Amino acid sequence: MSHEVVSREAWLEARRALMIKEREHMRLGDQLNAERRALPWVKVDKHYEFDAPSGKRTLSDLFDGRSQLFVKHYMLGPGQQHHCVGCALEVDHLEGILVHLQNHDLSYVAIARAPIEEIEALRSRMGWRFPFASSYRSDFNYDFNVSFKPEQVQAKKAFYNFRETDPGLEDLSGDSVFYKNEKGEIFLTYAAFGRGCEMFLGIYPFLDVSPKGRAENGPYHSLGDWVRPHDKYDRHGTVEPTGRYHEEGCGCSAHKR
Repeated sequence: MSHEVVSREAWLEARRALMIKEREHMRLGDQLNAERRALPWVKVDKHYEFDAPSGKRTLSDLFDGRSQLFVKHYMLGPGQQHHCVGCALEVDHLEGILVHLQNHDLSYVAIARAPIEEIEALRSRMGWRFPFASSYRSDFNYDFNVSFKPEQVQAKKAFYNFRETDPGLEDLSGDSVFYKNEKGEIFLTYAAFGRGCEMFLGIYPFLDVSPKGRAENGPYHSLGDWVRPHDKYDRHGTVEPTGRYHEEGCGCSAHKR
């Protein structure tokens, strides 16, 4: 890997010039974040009930005594054997920051459409300790446009990422934020899908300032080129375009490029 090499003085001059742009970027980022918080809200009137390790829990219960709730829509449907590397990477970030979120009046939960028994098996394997719930017996995933009926997938037409598109799969990923007021009323305040969720991947700032950057130069030009479930980096599995990880030799089409 070759790169321009200069004196310390020349490096400082270039670094100071770049810092001017970085400060402007941060200022614009602060403005964008304020606009995100200023979005109008949507009241959630429908009753949603989830399966959790402790039993049935409503959407209101998931706030766990706090006024704000961050929901990770985890891409895992019933019976799905190959879970999403992007979702796994995102929730891996929770181990160190969860207590800080909770003490800032923000609860966190990952929700998937898979039955709770399948979720708990995955969570045990991955060593995850953050809250995880199942919407298997609920319309929650469908109402928040991260799961789709088989006929929608077949017709290649569903509403995802704020537009009509071909979902490709019955379950996709995303992030939603909710607020509960003193009356117990719940509101959807923010949502993101696709690359809009990259802001929740804390690994990227580290990669972006490193010489090789993200190095997403493979077939997908995305995190699917390099991310694996954290317990699979020593294996020789593959990732399909949808982001699902496959063990080596599982015999599916993902290994036949």
